Amino acid sequence: MNIGIVGLGLIGGSIGLDLRSRGFNVFGVSSRLQTCSRAQARGVVNEASIHLSLMAAADVVFICTPLGSIEPIVRELVPYLSRDTIVTDVGSVKTPIVQAVSSLWPNFVGGHPMAGTAESGIEAAVPDLFVGRPYVVTPTPQTPALAVDKVEEIARLLGAKVYRCEPEEHDRAVAWISHLPLMASATLVAACDREGDRDIVNLAQHLASSGFRDTSRVGGGNPELGVMVAKYNREELLRSLSIYRDSLDEFISDIEAENWHALEHKLKLTQQARENYNL
Repeated sequence: MNIGIVGLGLIGGSIGLDLRSRGFNVFGVSSRLQTCSRAQARGVVNEASIHLSLMAAADVVFICTPLGSIEPIVRELVPYLSRDTIVTDVGSVKTPIVQAVSSLWPNFVGGHPMAGTAESGIEAAVPDLFVGRPYVVTPTPQTPALAVDKVEEIARLLGAKVYRCEPEEHDRAVAWISHLPLMASATLVAACDREGDRDIVNLAQHLASSGFRDTSRVGGGNPELGVMVAKYNREELLRSLSIYRDSLDEFISDIEAENWHALEHKLKLTQQARENYNL
């Protein structure tokens, strides 16, 4: 099978490494010649180009670009595809992408591998990035069953745990465990920087350790990603942020009232609830 990958960054590059190691022919497209050269040198792809016409050889095409680029790229890609070509994406928001792209290409399957690192670009690509991680597939009633099965088959070959749900369900769920944490993490860093005494800020920066590192990591990532998830998953993100704000207000009230019993009870509940998540 020939696999096409548009966007040779962390996710696209890692998909390429894994599928080439499993005997697939992998063709990659990037907007930068330098990235194409590095992808070939690293063994991510058999062949790479800056031209989407290379995707004409692919049986399945993965769109691994930022959210805002997915629809325009598919629009440009369509003339090069055969009618049986399956197109899928790896975007972290599904409803608007599935709606827009399915109208351009009926053989489209929305997808979202829930894996990544703090690094980006072709040099960040690593083997086995998806092993044991969730891979969400979001077909609609109109999505061809054979296309869905093929994308799920490839996801399992990557070692991922496959989940199937509606695009709207996906977006509501990831608002809680991906998009809200990103915003909460970013506002944590912003709040720390509002300390008026710069000597205290300087001291805090030197004292920061694993707790601050872990809770601030996603908020210190790519700003474009944060804007895109807010733009494309706006309603669900606002809903989760509103409930988060209410929860924060409850913690503030307990501390202001010195209600340590109530605070401890909340912390026990969060301690127990955290065990139910796939961490």
